[in-house]
Amino acid sequence: PVEQDMRKVIGTVIVLVAVGLVGGAAFAYSGVYDVAATDPHWPITYRVLDAARVRSIKVHAAGIAAPADLDSQARVVAGTSHFSEHCSTCHSAPGVEASDMANGMYPKPPVLTDAAQRYTPGELFWILKNGIKMSGMPSWGDHGDDDLWNAVAFMEKLPGMTEEDYGKLVMASMAAGG
Repeated sequence: PVEQDMRKVIGTVIVLVAVGLVGGAAFAYSGVYDVAATDPHWPITYRVLDAARVRSIKVHAAGIAAPADLDSQARVVAGTSHFSEHCSTCHSAPGVEASDMANGMYPKPPVLTDAAQRYTPGELFWILKNGIKMSGMPSWGDHGDDDLWNAVAFMEKLPGMTEEDYGKLVMASMAAGG
């Protein structure tokens, strides 16, 4: 009797998995889900994807320690160069609007003025190094860890940064060869 009960349980699980796979395949092939960037995700889809993104970042970035000199002016200036060249087009900057391309993306790239309040330096580094699937956020891993930490140093200074502050940092980065 115990062996028969186990067979029934295993058989039921196999049938349920098969029905789930067939149902998922039928849903995917039906074309019902609109993938157009002009049509936002269903609320439940957005919540699931957002939770998966946040948890993935936190898990994969756990244990990444920021360099001791993260708040140095040299890192912030060098990070300004990286940010103005590679990030501001999509994420904007103080006094700089996001490009038309970024405005047409879905999900829309977030403004990063509060990124340092939502993510640890290690998490920001991980995001820059690895990118985020299906969001338009590329991996900048080929830029080298030092460049990425410099960009994190800049983002740490973004909260409360004025257009004038940003302009001074851009000028300082240009003077430093950025």
